[in-house]
Amino acid sequence: MIIITGYGTVDSAIAAMKIGAHDYIQKPFDPEELALIVKRALAHYQLVKQNRDLTARVTLLQGTGLIGSSAAIQGIKEMIVRLAPLAVSLLICGETGTGKELVARLIQQNSDRAASNFLAINCGALSESLLESELFGYERGAFTGAVEQKKGLLEVAHGGTLFLDEINSMPLSLQVKLLRVLQDGTFLRVGGTKEITTDLRVVSASNTDLKGLVSKGLFRDDLYYRINGMEIDLPPLRDRREDIAELAYHFLNRYSHKYDKAIHEIAPQALRMLSDAPWPGNVRELENVMSRAVIMEPGAAITTTALPPSLGAASLPPAAANLMTLEEMERYMINKALAATNGNRALAAQTLGIDASTLWRKTKRYDL
Repeated sequence: MIIITGYGTVDSAIAAMKIGAHDYIQKPFDPEELALIVKRALAHYQLVKQNRDLTARVTLLQGTGLIGSSAAIQGIKEMIVRLAPLAVSLLICGETGTGKELVARLIQQNSDRAASNFLAINCGALSESLLESELFGYERGAFTGAVEQKKGLLEVAHGGTLFLDEINSMPLSLQVKLLRVLQDGTFLRVGGTKEITTDLRVVSASNTDLKGLVSKGLFRDDLYYRINGMEIDLPPLRDRREDIAELAYHFLNRYSHKYDKAIHEIAPQALRMLSDAPWPGNVRELENVMSRAVIMEPGAAITTTALPPSLGAASLPPAAANLMTLEEMERYMINKALAATNGNRALAAQTLGIDASTLWRKTKRYDL
């Protein structure tokens, strides 16, 4: 509902909002202004409708593990179905937080090795000697502190899948040893003399351009072509923004249940804020934000006050102010003031140096 009145006051406007009006406009008015208000009302309605639809859809998406309806995600799901049953080595590429390990697990679950082990190791989190011990195992007395024999992941993962995350960080000396395992399925434990045979599928992941590392001599080209039987590229979250709402609801349901809170909705303004954020940390960052929002939100729906204030400000490039229109700058400053004051409009108006009634009109104008 949009109210048209010849007696526009703050009190009457507030009263109209309380009984369900989306907006109001005072006579005489410009037809273009009315058209803009109608356009914003329709956009608001679409967001509310989307919220309702997503609540119903997200339950169906839970079972897939890989949340999203974008063309990119649908393509990845199709690749998983096609490649999982095949005995081919896979390389998963994507920025940190895009879900590379999740894809590796889905490949395992849809392969003929589903009943066997799935083991994962981050090659960038361990020193060279420790990574070698974890992968290949060691014999008793191989080094100081090796008081008993230990099987490595290559041996324990026999019959299953080994996921090598951040393989781009693997030292060159270990790359040679891994290459031999991939070529003939044999290796030696550290300090051992007995050759061990293993049958496993290796799925690798990289958060940097491996081809670039190969050209610089930082990654062996023969290993690169061995692990890259097929490549799956995971797009960053900013390149599939249509999936943000589904992911947000997925994490909302998870953490509402975990923290025993009855929150099942995301307010349209909060959903818009989530959709516009740059997400340098990708899906992992969104998950952390939603976990925090569920903890901070006192009501029945996630609002902008429960989201980190930096979320909206982060979307503004450092030099963007020089490229903004006056309206864009005004919208940005109002958003920032409201976030900084936790939605306290009186305090936000004081911070901006304007009247509370002026702030109210502008928040309605910009649909904040």
